Amino acid sequence: MVNITNIKHIALIMDGNGRWAKKFHRPRTYGHRVGMQNIWPTILAIKKQKIKYASFYCFSTENWNRPTQEVDFLIKFPVDLFNTKKRDKYLKNDIKVIWIGRRDKLPKETREAIEEMEDLTKDCKSLIFNICIDYGSFNEIEHATKLLLKDYINSKKNIEEFSINELFNKLYTKDSPPVDLLIRTSGEQRLSNFMLLQVSYAELYFTNKHWPEFCEKDLELAIDSFNNRDRRFGEIRNVK
Repeated sequence: MVNITNIKHIALIMDGNGRWAKKFHRPRTYGHRVGMQNIWPTILAIKKQKIKYASFYCFSTENWNRPTQEVDFLIKFPVDLFNTKKRDKYLKNDIKVIWIGRRDKLPKETREAIEEMEDLTKDCKSLIFNICIDYGSFNEIEHATKLLLKDYINSKKNIEEFSINELFNKLYTKDSPPVDLLIRTSGEQRLSNFMLLQVSYAELYFTNKHWPEFCEKDLELAIDSFNNRDRRFGEIRNVK
């Protein structure tokens, strides 16, 4: 089923991989592996809904504090996600991959896998897939602010000329519109340092489903919820 929706940008916090694996008495990495496999069908389901931008929170700047075995799996999974056999399906479906996050801390093999996909899909337009790896909003805002300050210092601009749009144009997501709908799986109801500026007026949707079991029907339910909400952006409308 394809819903009629005004969503331009959908974001997903893919939570619950480890808890899902625990239900089946399997290691957390098994949950992450199945969760990784769920990214592609979800991308296709989003594309089917005619949504142009999709951001997936895959590994945060805080996730480095997890057990070593888990971190090692998480920082290397893009190598499998974008392996040679799987690349053509992104091109075939006209999906552009953009890496959102820091690029200096991940292993060389991971960096190359994502950056090669960015280059390979740079002309694709049907769906923009923002893969958020080693991403954290605090880091993003700090990075953007430093870039902006350098611009002001080098050009000797008056600080009174500053506008918030200048900061947005320095974010990792500068080529994506603000998030319209944020989905978080596994029952948690927090943002976890994810796109704090971009979700300022997003509709939030929380589901108890763990990420590995999140399916197209669950996506449709989230979109139905969005479509039935009154987005006023701080205004009061239809006042008599």
